[in-house]
Amino acid sequence: MYDGGKIIIGLIIGIGFFTSPFFFNAGKAARRPEPELTQKAKDAKECVLETSYMKSSHMKLLDEWRQTFVRNDERYFTAKSGKVYYKSLQGTCLDCHSNKSRFCDQCHDYMGESPYCWECHIEPKESK
Repeated sequence: MYDGGKIIIGLIIGIGFFTSPFFFNAGKAARRPEPELTQKAKDAKECVLETSYMKSSHMKLLDEWRQTFVRNDERYFTAKSGKVYYKSLQGTCLDCHSNKSRFCDQCHDYMGESPYCWECHIEPKESK
C-alpha cells in the first residue's frame, strides 16, 4: 500500500463532500406553509371531508372521484354531514380554493410534489 495516505485523505474529502449538505442544513428546516383560504371557503366552514384527511390524502379522494365519475358514471359524493357535492375538481374544489398560488402551490412546493392536475384541467385564473 504505497499510496495509502493519499487514499485515506481522498476518502475523508469524499465523505466530507458527500455529507456536507446534511451538516450545512442541520437545524434549518423549512417553515411549514399555512395555505390561505378564500373568503368563500372560510364562510363554508367545512370541506368535503375533514381537514386532516384533506391535507394528507386529498389526491386519493380526487383519484377515487375520477374513477367513479368516468368509469361508473357516479357524479355525486355524499359527505358524512349529509351534504351532496358534485364530483368535480374545477366545479367543487376550485370553487372554494381558487387561489392556486397561495393554497395549492405552497404545500406542493413544500412537499416537493408536482401534481399532474393541470395537464388535463384548466388552471384557475387568480385575481390580484
